[in-house]
Amino acid sequence: QVQVAESGGGLVQAGDSLRLSCVASGRTFRTRAMSWFRQAPGKEREFVSAISWSGSSTNYADSVKGRFTISRDNVKNIMYLQMNSLKPEDTAVYYCAMNSGGDLRTTVSYWGQGTQVTVSS
Repeated sequence: QVQVAESGGGLVQAGDSLRLSCVASGRTFRTRAMSWFRQAPGKEREFVSAISWSGSSTNYADSVKGRFTISRDNVKNIMYLQMNSLKPEDTAVYYCAMNSGGDLRTTVSYWGQGTQVTVSS
């Protein structure tokens, strides 16, 4: 069974930075695109970023472009989300996800449990 686990969340002030990590088990990590989603209280889960199987292609939601950077290490089976210039509206539970294929727009197959990011004003 594939398991996905996020870490690195915390409480920061506006303008600060955080780096989230996502560790995925299984041999399929190197062949799958990976994604980040987030969900704020009372809101639907929304797409944040995605990275192709090789790391050569990335996508970002308009709300995080220029501030967040997604990356992956296919040797360690770890995906990262570097979050800079954080804003209070970035406050949410951030979820790591493994996609069903290697391309960016494939659907999600596995979800992590989430890590809380709180940005104070």
